[in-house]
This record gives sequence, C-alpha cells and structure tokens, in this order.
Amino acid sequence: MFGAEAMEDLVKRLGTTMVRQQVMRSIGFLAGFLAVAAHNPAEADVVSYLHADGRTVAPLQAFRECDACSEMIVMPPVSFMMGAVVGESRDPFDAYREGATLRRRGPDEINVIPAEHPRHPVEMDVHYAIGRNEVTHAEWMACVDGGGCTHDPEHGLGTPDGYVKLGPLHPVINVSYLDMLEYVAWLNGQVSAAVYRLPSEVEWEYAARTGTQTRFAQGDDLTADQANISRGGTENLRGALMPELVERRVPVPVVELDAANSWGLRHMAGNVWELTFSCWSEEHRGLATDSAYLALAQSAPSCRRVNKGGSFAEATVAARSARRGNVSETFRRDNRGFRVVRQFLCVDMQ
Repeated sequence: MFGAEAMEDLVKRLGTTMVRQQVMRSIGFLAGFLAVAAHNPAEADVVSYLHADGRTVAPLQAFRECDACSEMIVMPPVSFMMGAVVGESRDPFDAYREGATLRRRGPDEINVIPAEHPRHPVEMDVHYAIGRNEVTHAEWMACVDGGGCTHDPEHGLGTPDGYVKLGPLHPVINVSYLDMLEYVAWLNGQVSAAVYRLPSEVEWEYAARTGTQTRFAQGDDLTADQANISRGGTENLRGALMPELVERRVPVPVVELDAANSWGLRHMAGNVWELTFSCWSEEHRGLATDSAYLALAQSAPSCRRVNKGGSFAEATVAARSARRGNVSETFRRDNRGFRVVRQFLCVDMQ
C-alpha cells in the first residue's frame, strides 16, 4: 500500500529538514507509523503540535523542552485495539478467574486474564508525546535539588550477590505515585505550563504497541538484548530451561540494550514497572476514546493505580503490552518507576 513515492511524500509532510533526517534514520521507526496508518488511512493526516513557547513539533519527532525535561517523542493521532488477544498469555497457572485454584492448566485450556479484556478499539483523540525513556535518577534528583520533590529515594537494591548501587542513568526507583505527582508539578514549573503528567494506561499501551497486536512490539517473543526481564521467572512459568535469556537482577540504565520499539521508545517491556494515571479496574472499561479514559482518571478519587510493562524481576509474560498490574498510591519498590507524557494543543499543518 505504501510505496517509495508515498513514503517520501509522508516524510516531506513531517516538516523540517531536521525532522525528515530523524525519521529516515530508522526505517523501522517510520514503518511503525505506516503500519498504524495502513489500518486507519483517514486518520493518518499529519498535524503539528504547539509548545508553550510557540514552537511546533510533528508526529514521531523527538524533542526536549527544557534542560531538566525528559526527551519526548510525539505520538501519531490514530486508533488501536487495546487489550489482549484471547489466549496470548503463556502463564500456565489457573490464577486469574473467580475460584481459581492455582493448578497448572492443561495444554488445551485457553488462559483468559479478565483484567486484560475486553479487547476493544480506542480512538486516540488526546494529542501527546511520551518520554523516550523512563525518568532517570538524575532527572529525579534535579527535582529534589530544585525543591520540588520531597522524597530522596534509595538508589540501589539488594541481590543474591550483594547490594548494587545504581547510577544517574538508571531509572529512578523506590518512588510512589504521590511522589510522582510532585515531580510532574515541578516539571510543569520548568516550562511554565500545566502540560506534563503521567500517562493514562491507554496512552501507555498505545505507545508500547506501535500498531502491533503481538505480545510485544518486537513480536511474540523477546530476546535478552531487547528487554531486561527475569530468566528464572520465565523458565519457571514455561517449564523449560532458556539459556538464551539473562538474569540481571537489577534495572539497567535507560540507554542500554536494543530496547527501543519502532517509534523509538525504550524499555516499554521490562526493566521497571511503570505507573500510570489510571485507576485499577477488574476488567477494561471498554471506553471508545483516549479522552474518555483520561477524563475518568482525572475525576477519580484516591485509588490503586495501574502499572504496565513488567520488570527485571518478573517473567517475560509480565512484559506484554496488554499486561496490567496495580499498586497503592503510596507504594514504593525497587522495581517500580515511570515515564511522563506531554499534552499538546493541536494545530493543522499547512
């Protein structure tokens, strides 16, 4: 459907020479957008988004809005299918339905995890960018040093080999949802606009999938070079040795591994669980739009918050795009972190 001429036309419409060069550096990066546009041709019109200072950015463009800000990537405004395909989880235990007994399921029994269903279409009508990486310890400490964050988190963890101290480019860990709210409030102060926040779970899953419906954006399996997940946990669930995986036992710096999906977002699978703005529900609410999910999150009282993406401490199955977990708003742990989104006003590109 998209030949060389059509691809070149799309790249031209993405704006400046700098943007065109950035997109063309990675065919996979552009192919992710084209894969979504192929399913939503009427929605693939390219638009630009307005910064607080009047600058504009285009879909799939990367930017950093301030010295303390994360590098962000603009998400294309199209639709996707949220939730799991029936039977995609390889978790062999009967653990998720009412009355579950934790027995090992038979080979012909389909595992349906209610919290990942119903699978349903969502129109992405909120214009936003999301962090290329998880928020790093260095970025967090800029908030602490600037007086915006009251919590100075422990930046290391115990392992069977002893205590491991992490560095400035590791994701920040041991921070709670309430701590994260302080961070985004401080970040908004850096740009003098209320535009940064945590992602809703639909925004997180959309960004993780990049138009795919496989278990992970990279396909139905992950390699040790693509994701920081637990070898031992994966072997236990799969009931087989998997020497090709690696047991790292700690997060890795956000710039390590071949961890980017086709839109350039890194560690959307594994490394640390990432908290979202959304309240937990036992099943997907089946809403039709991103804005409906966002409004629901904004109107909710205190609740347990959805986290996504799995971590270094869990099996590969936990890193699936559809997987959902939840924690309290005060919960802190060494395998939890987050990334931010930046919401935009939309401006038609002339």
